[in-house]
Amino acid sequence: METPAACEACRGSDDVGAGLVMAFQPIVDLEHESVYAHEALVRGTHGEGAADILGRVDVAGRYAFDQACRVRAIECASQAGLPGMVSINFLPNAVYEPAHCLRATLAAAERASWPLSRIIFEVTEQEEITDHRHLLAILEAYKARGFKTAIDDFGAGYAGLNLLADFQPDLLKLDIGLVRNVHRDNVRQRLVAHTVRMCEDIGVEVIAEGVEEADEARALFDLGIRLQQGFLFARPTLPPLSDAVFPIR
Repeated sequence: METPAACEACRGSDDVGAGLVMAFQPIVDLEHESVYAHEALVRGTHGEGAADILGRVDVAGRYAFDQACRVRAIECASQAGLPGMVSINFLPNAVYEPAHCLRATLAAAERASWPLSRIIFEVTEQEEITDHRHLLAILEAYKARGFKTAIDDFGAGYAGLNLLADFQPDLLKLDIGLVRNVHRDNVRQRLVAHTVRMCEDIGVEVIAEGVEEADEARALFDLGIRLQQGFLFARPTLPPLSDAVFPIR
């Protein structure tokens, strides 16, 4: 891999970061009625959403964009005094060499006095993985550094069970397609139940994302998922954040 080129590209991350802010959405622990983590979601300074911002980033700018998002997530989480962990999405195809590409993250965490053990890196299944072995190397490097890792959008993307077979993250986030109306759908309930049991067997905890109805949350909790995320509990907001709500008992 051509690390020098990557480092050159990442030098522009400070300029990119100046135009970004971070909204946060809690991942709640229903068993303890507490906030487990907050997912950092990039926004523009004029309210632009993540899709709009990423859509304006060309291939050459993805490295700097990825670096800038990581740094801003840690800075904003620290400034907001967030409890628990911060979960950061990363673009696997925007990482050249894991150790080099972590330098800015490590420096930001040190400046913010934010422990590495309170950072989760999420890899999304919605970006096509162009080099499976390289992704595994990234995840292994992050795990070795003390970060937690998560597979996002499980059940809706490119990696699926193949990635899970080769690497067992700390967390697996069920895609909204499996979550939506799960309380009304026997097939979805069975798929979720089997996924939870499979993950328990290999030491991976499941998060349900995209939860919008109390009945969904109850059904998922009954299926063994205590960690949940969605509009039911709180929408993504800029700091200062309001408290998450716990509408089921």
